[in-house]
Amino acid sequence: MVQQGQVLRLGWSAHDGGDLWAYRYRSGGRGSRRIQKGGFVDEEDARTALKRELERLRRRNALGRTLTLAELVDQYLAQHEASPVTLEKLRWLLQQAVAAFGGYRLDELRPEEIAAWRMTIRPGYRFEATQALRQVLARAVVWGMLDVNPAKQGVENPQRRRTEKRPFESWGELDTLAELLGARLGPMVIFAAATGMRPGEWVALEWRDIDRDGRVAYVRRSFSKGRLRCTKTEASVRAVPLQSRALDALAQLPSGAFGELLFPAPRGGYLDLHNFRNRNWKQTQQAAGIEPFRRIYDLRHTFATFALRAGISTFELSRYMGASLTMIDRHYGHLARDGREHAIRLLDELNALAVDAGGRSVDAGTTFTRRGGQRKGTLSGQ
Repeated sequence: MVQQGQVLRLGWSAHDGGDLWAYRYRSGGRGSRRIQKGGFVDEEDARTALKRELERLRRRNALGRTLTLAELVDQYLAQHEASPVTLEKLRWLLQQAVAAFGGYRLDELRPEEIAAWRMTIRPGYRFEATQALRQVLARAVVWGMLDVNPAKQGVENPQRRRTEKRPFESWGELDTLAELLGARLGPMVIFAAATGMRPGEWVALEWRDIDRDGRVAYVRRSFSKGRLRCTKTEASVRAVPLQSRALDALAQLPSGAFGELLFPAPRGGYLDLHNFRNRNWKQTQQAAGIEPFRRIYDLRHTFATFALRAGISTFELSRYMGASLTMIDRHYGHLARDGREHAIRLLDELNALAVDAGGRSVDAGTTFTRRGGQRKGTLSGQ
């Protein structure tokens, strides 16, 4: 059996003259050999290493007590650095696993039980809940509490199928919708579709965020679920280009002061999107005969679709929308229905520009000098 170890100061010193520490323990009873490992710079390091080694031996021999999943989750959340909103969602997702396995010791978790539990989670949250459990148990592996992650051993966790996006078909549809919404809400809808911002971002926009001369809007904050969140650093501020339709929408709004909201609620303050959805958005679409019904978030999908059809690269689009390249490709790339045709047209136009009047194409070795942009190089005939 594994016996309690001890920490001791070694009789020799380090190269710099400082103390060295060691730990030792018996692993097979009173008559067994005492195992010792030393060379730690202080007592605390030696004590931590001893606890880790004893815990490893206990798990290997199925002896002693390890943390329960509920205790591990509490420890993980206490040290996990993330925004309050992210922590709140992670805590909620992990409660699904804690409800089923909270009393289990970590060495009692079995992949087959986790796989069966996964199928009891609602499909809309199944992937995220399983990923959250994997995330916590992966930390237990790093901490030396587990040798392998039981939530990954034979536990399939495919991503849920991509939900169908329904962008608006044309600016004509949006203009009709904006006209029915009126002078206060109509420009807001056009602006949202023309910038691709998230609803919480354009709800929180202030007049100081708009640079008309530079034709850009700066995303510095977001308002969602009654909470205002600001970017952590100035480098996190996102610059969104303002196309003519966005500028025209702003021109229809009453001029505001430096810190005032672009799209305030009727009585001031931040617009309640839940009320807007139920009182204005649904009824207006019905009156305009728009089918199928579009969500408010589909204004963002509309911007992505129009931008891809216009030939904007996914790299540029990811910067403007504040999304990763992977997310843009996964969720928006397929929306460009004429994407291949547009790419072929751009390549053909590039090839046409590279051919001179004499039917000769510019050789790859052709360069430009720094003085006056004069061409220097060779031309090869075809």
